[in-house]
Amino acid sequence: MGDVVTESIHAYPDIHAANRPEARAIIDASGVSWTYADLHNASQAAAETLKAHGVASGDRVLLVTENCSTAIAFLFGASRLGAWAVPVNARHVRGELDRIIAHAEPRVVVLMSDASPDAAAHARGLRAAPLTGPFGTVTIITPHPSNPAGEPDVAVMLYTTGTTGEPKGVMLTHSNLRFAGKTSAKVRTIGPEDSVYGVLPITHVFGLASMVMAATYAGATIRLELRFSAERLYQALEEGATILPAVPQMHALLMEYTRSKGFETLQTKALRYVSSGAAPLDPVWKRKAEAFYGIPLQNGYGMTETTAGIATTANEIGDPDISVGRPLPGVSVRVEEGIACSGIGEIHTKGPHVMKGYFRNPEETARVFTSDGWLCTGDLGRMDAEGRIHIVGRAKELIIRGGFNVFPPEVEAALNDHPLVIQSAVIGRKTNGDEEVLAFVQVANPETITEGELLSFLIERLTGYKRPSQIIIATALPAAPTGKILKHRLLEAFAEKL
Repeated sequence: MGDVVTESIHAYPDIHAANRPEARAIIDASGVSWTYADLHNASQAAAETLKAHGVASGDRVLLVTENCSTAIAFLFGASRLGAWAVPVNARHVRGELDRIIAHAEPRVVVLMSDASPDAAAHARGLRAAPLTGPFGTVTIITPHPSNPAGEPDVAVMLYTTGTTGEPKGVMLTHSNLRFAGKTSAKVRTIGPEDSVYGVLPITHVFGLASMVMAATYAGATIRLELRFSAERLYQALEEGATILPAVPQMHALLMEYTRSKGFETLQTKALRYVSSGAAPLDPVWKRKAEAFYGIPLQNGYGMTETTAGIATTANEIGDPDISVGRPLPGVSVRVEEGIACSGIGEIHTKGPHVMKGYFRNPEETARVFTSDGWLCTGDLGRMDAEGRIHIVGRAKELIIRGGFNVFPPEVEAALNDHPLVIQSAVIGRKTNGDEEVLAFVQVANPETITEGELLSFLIERLTGYKRPSQIIIATALPAAPTGKILKHRLLEAFAEKL
């Protein structure tokens, strides 16, 4: 149907549509239940719809969505045309969405208006008419003419934010995603009889690679959820979900909900693999989680630029290991030691999981690759004698809140937009297995502005998970003689206000 690379991502579900057409592929929160034949037909219809709207190979197709079957249909539909799917969280505020649209220059924007309330709100603001097909109901606009990028091997572009706060489009190839799906499925031994619980956002690499691509490689069922609910997760586990990729606070909320039902441990025996990603593991918490589930809790490490996966554990229950495990098969990792005599340095990686680069940003792409082709992760770690990787900190100031990436410069830029703000500093602080966002704002007169007013100011500028849990207002922030804010001194300097 288009100028498509030989091994495109839609080949994974197509194999099962041909060989096991009646096998269950997707169940979503709206009640949709598709077989692999249904998924094939829906993605074909999505491709035809995109083509009718002028999408050509190399064009970007922006998907404004939450987890739903329709988004999966358009993901694989774009692949059929050789176009790039650009999944974007519908919970972005309009300003964030506009910045991404301006940067990606998509031929079409597809809003999953029937499945996502936030996508529907965006669609109303854009005054576009709904369109219905085998894929469901969507709203489509065409903000840019066809403008192929000339990179036929790119399948998906995911947006992250750089040190300047500007959006960066991470180009992931068909090979990247196929490798990620195959590898993720194999290390978890996912098979056709499995049911993968899919609440991690498919607009982020963890959900896209470890859920969607892994399930469609294996021919498993993926059970999509729009948003996390401990009650719905409990119900899914009772109904036979077997694979649970999650982040720490999801486990904690499930345990709390289960206790409210009168049980201290999970009663179902169907669950056979559970993982915790996107945040460090605490050994006491790990033991507690394993006692609750009755199976090992696995950990892992990755980033958007590595199609999620770099390393993972394969531990037995009770193993005290809290590393992120050994490199995945086919993945190379080295530690460029930068801290004397400690074995700690920046983690570099190379292999079929590494992105093609940043969209139309050769300078930033060159900055993160070494001359011999290794990707510099910006994370600090060490490797033990058994080859396991231990993450000790982030060279970048990334905050991971609720499994979502929060980049301080983006939050700071939004705060600094306020006319009374002189400058700001944003840091993360660990709390209950998660991280909260703390902001410190310098103003001339603290009596002229309140924390509530600043939080209200951010509502139209930042998605909810990026907004600070607390904003400290002050006339001065700790700074070096050069004027650079000393972020490592913020917690101590304002301890009495936290």
